[in-house]
Amino acid sequence: MADVLLRGYSGYNTRWALKVVERAMEGVCPDGSAPPAAVTVFFGANDASLPDRRSGFQHVPLLEYQSNLRALCGFLKERWPRTGIILITPPPIDEEGRLQQNSDAELNKSLIRDTGDSSGLPERTNESAGAYAKGCKAVAEELGLPVIDIWSIMQGCPNWEKSCLSDGLHFTPYGNKVLYEEVVKKLRDGGLCIGTLPADLPLFSSIDPNDPLKSFSN
Repeated sequence: MADVLLRGYSGYNTRWALKVVERAMEGVCPDGSAPPAAVTVFFGANDASLPDRRSGFQHVPLLEYQSNLRALCGFLKERWPRTGIILITPPPIDEEGRLQQNSDAELNKSLIRDTGDSSGLPERTNESAGAYAKGCKAVAEELGLPVIDIWSIMQGCPNWEKSCLSDGLHFTPYGNKVLYEEVVKKLRDGGLCIGTLPADLPLFSSIDPNDPLKSFSN
C-alpha cells in the first residue's frame, strides 16, 4: 500500500508553482525520516497557452518554462535527495475540442470582454504543446531524469482527440488510464512496485489464521 499525495493546482503554470512550491510541500515528511519514494512533475499545458489569446495570462515562455522545471526539480532533490523524480510532458491538444468547449455564446462574450480576444481561435495549439513537450524532454535528459512523453504517447492512441481528451485538453477516464499505466511503468523501471514497497502494517498473507491478533502485537 502507498500513500499518494496530490499537490497539483488547477490552472497553474511553472512560474506560479515555483512561487508556492515550498508552501505546497509543507507537512510532507517534515522530519525527513520517510521521504517520498517518487514525485511526478507534470507541467506545460498552461505554460504553452498562446500569449495573445484568452488564456495568455497563463503563458510562460519556453526557455523560462525549462528554467522553472530545473528549479522545481532542484528544490525536490535538495529536500529529498533519494526521492525519484519523473517529469511528464504536456499532453496533446485537440484544437477543435477546445473551440467546442468554448462555443457557448455567453462564455465567449465574457472571455472577449475580459481579455480582448475576439479571434475565435483556440487558446492552445497542439504545435505549441509539442514544443513544450520537446523542451520538457530536453530538461529531463539534461538532469538525467526519466520522462513520460505523454504528448507523443496519447497521439498514438486510436481517435486520441476524443478517446483521451474530454474537451481538447483535460483527460477522459481512458486518458487518465493511459497516463497511469505510463507512470507505473516508470516507477517499475526505477525499482518501485508493490513488491518492493515497505509495509507499515502486516499483510494479509502474513497473518496467522490461528491467532490473527498476534500479528498486530509488534
